[in-house]
Order: sequence, then structure tokens, then C-alpha cells
Amino acid sequence: MPLFSTPTQFLVLGLVLVAGWLFGLASHPGGRKWRDRYAAERDAHATNRRAADQKHSADRARIAELETENARVVRAAPAAQVPVAATPVARSSAVPAYAGGEKRGWFDWDRRPAP
Repeated sequence: MPLFSTPTQFLVLGLVLVAGWLFGLASHPGGRKWRDRYAAERDAHATNRRAADQKHSADRARIAELETENARVVRAAPAAQVPVAATPVARSSAVPAYAGGEKRGWFDWDRRPAP
């Protein structure tokens, strides 16, 4: 036997559903807490947005300043070239990876010549 089978039972089910909605609305605290939280979040977002906009405008000003400085340096006369005395270069003290010219394999097996 199905749970609801007659139109009267369906009507009672609908009335109980509507009564539950009305009881829920009547017992709800009114949403004051959620409105306060939303307003606090909105204010925090606005503060963060203003801070980001200020930082962005400061960054744009710094970029413009650097571009002006770069253009000035490009237009400036090149510095005089001073000859550099040749200095001797020290010999490398590096040791070859494969002593004796042979490359070792896994656990020293399969000895093959280094490429």
C-alpha cells in the first residue's frame, strides 16, 4: 500500500508542508546576524579594493618613472671605453669525471669507453 494514495492525504501533506514553512519563517531570528556579516564583508572588501587601487597607482607611477629614467639613459652619450689590461687566467683544477677515460656502468659492471 502506497504511503499517500487519496487526494485527501495529498492535501494534508501540502498543508503540513505550508505550515512547516510558515513555522520556520516565524521562528527565524530575522536575518540580522547575516545582514551584519554581509555588511562587514562588504566593508572589508571595499577597504581591500581601495588598498589594491592605491598600490596599483603607485606601481604605475613607479613604472612611468623608470621608463623616463630608461629613456634618459638611452639618450645619454656612451661612456668612454677604457682599455682593459690582459690578465693571466689561472689553470683549472677540475678533475675529469671518468678517470682513465673509461665510463663505469652499474656497480662497476659493463665498462665502456667514455663518449
